[in-house]
Amino acid sequence: MLQPRVLGASMIVAAALSLGQSPTPAFAADPPAPTGAVALDTATRSLNLATVVNARDAGGYRTVDGRTVRTGLVYRTGELGKATDADLAALAADGVVSVHDLRTGYEQVLMGVDKLPAGAVEHYDDIIGQAPPQVMATSMLAGPDLYRAFITAPGANAGFADVLRDIAYNTDGAVLYHCSAGKDRTGWTSAVLLTLLGVDRETVYYDFLLSNYYRGAAGGDTINGVVAPALDAAFDQVDRSYGSFDAYVHDGLGLTDADIAALQAKLLS
Repeated sequence: MLQPRVLGASMIVAAALSLGQSPTPAFAADPPAPTGAVALDTATRSLNLATVVNARDAGGYRTVDGRTVRTGLVYRTGELGKATDADLAALAADGVVSVHDLRTGYEQVLMGVDKLPAGAVEHYDDIIGQAPPQVMATSMLAGPDLYRAFITAPGANAGFADVLRDIAYNTDGAVLYHCSAGKDRTGWTSAVLLTLLGVDRETVYYDFLLSNYYRGAAGGDTINGVVAPALDAAFDQVDRSYGSFDAYVHDGLGLTDADIAALQAKLLS
């Protein structure tokens, strides 16, 4: 049974994370300036869903060796609890057969469990639910402490690895992953995936900061949007905890060379 102080901290963070969820998508005036590796414009990248925020294709980037991350295979969004039948039908038409919910159980209680596209399978990958209470309590504003917890929290590595393995080996259709607002846990998942595929760091940050555009967030707003120093903290914690990104992938996430090769074979053209 959870102790009251643990439950309280978890509920506070769940409520804070849910504040970043908007009822309808709202685009900011301008997206970040694209790098030379961006192969998909923001309009084409968007899934154009009415009730699911920050919904977009995770592909459409060129790698440092000249290949391109395929589109139509991996999607990232905000939570699906308020999705309309029309939005769910659109996701089904986009081929979504696997949905990974990265939220805590408390967020699911506050915001509702996912509504799924027809035929899709749900996976629950709670990323920060086992983080220490002091970490949870200081992570309300989705700043560096929260992003460091993506690397250090018990269960986080297993959750991210589950998503990546599903992407690598799922042969039935597209994989979708999301948290509450589709920007923090979802943003780190995309940062790891794109880095594994060989996308340069500047473009990884471009993809991360696109959440501000798709969510209509002002600069510096960590409730509704994201800031680069938060992603800096995650990459820094990777180096502190594991020494390198490669060691994080192999020793932290537990991905094998075969897993990485499968990801690259599936997603790169």
